[in-house]
Amino acid sequence: MLVTLKEILPEARRKKRAVGAFNVANYEAALGVIKAAEREKLPAIIQIFQRLFLSEKGSDLAGTLLRMANRCTQPIVVHLDHGGSLEIVCASLAAGCSSAMFDGSMLAFEKNVELTKRAADYSHMLGASCEGEIGHVAMGDENAITSVEEAVGFYSSTGVDALAVSIGTVHGFYKSKPKIDVARCAEIAAALPDVPLVLHGGTGTPPEDLRSVIENGVSKINIATEFMDTFLKSTRRELDALDGKFLPIDKFMDPVIDDCAAHAARLMRFFAGK
Repeated sequence: MLVTLKEILPEARRKKRAVGAFNVANYEAALGVIKAAEREKLPAIIQIFQRLFLSEKGSDLAGTLLRMANRCTQPIVVHLDHGGSLEIVCASLAAGCSSAMFDGSMLAFEKNVELTKRAADYSHMLGASCEGEIGHVAMGDENAITSVEEAVGFYSSTGVDALAVSIGTVHGFYKSKPKIDVARCAEIAAALPDVPLVLHGGTGTPPEDLRSVIENGVSKINIATEFMDTFLKSTRRELDALDGKFLPIDKFMDPVIDDCAAHAARLMRFFAGK
């Protein structure tokens, strides 16, 4: 069933659980997430990269994901990840996404608040949910740790449904051992006791750190790089196994889908404390 963040994250925060948010770019990876949700009887968030909405790819993929979400027996959010402009947020919502993120984390605080509030208001008008980010989660080794004051001010001024914070993670694979600021996460969670916090850069984050931040308010964990890496490695393995023989594409992709489902299911169980 298609839902919004508002229908799954507040309960996850109350129960000190997190929901896995998996970035996909095609049907097969998405089917892996759906199969995992059905198998584990847990909600899931399927995310579309914002760059796909720079062409028709985003809307086409969203249509497929909506059909898949509506036939799934478990709650599924179809979410825009890291929307870099209000135009992309609007495009994702027009395509039927049930949730959208506006990422103004690289902007000045006041501008980030202004644009995120506009994105949140528009999302809510359409019955969708909205995520915002305060404190930039970098692509490399540097990031700006979110202050408690910024988090409280940003949330109270924007009315977002989920708040992404920077506590030491990065996007992509880590180049060195991460230093996750669990204490800062706990401080933000204490100041915003009912707000679902979001961890971007879940790839490769040590399980003990993930468990600690889940205990301290993180209710949505984004997984992109390692999930895509599973898809690519599985595809390469199957291609090598063909050894030049022909196999219909749908049959060729079945083991890849199974690998994606197994990966997603393992993370979903861990995030839910199973």
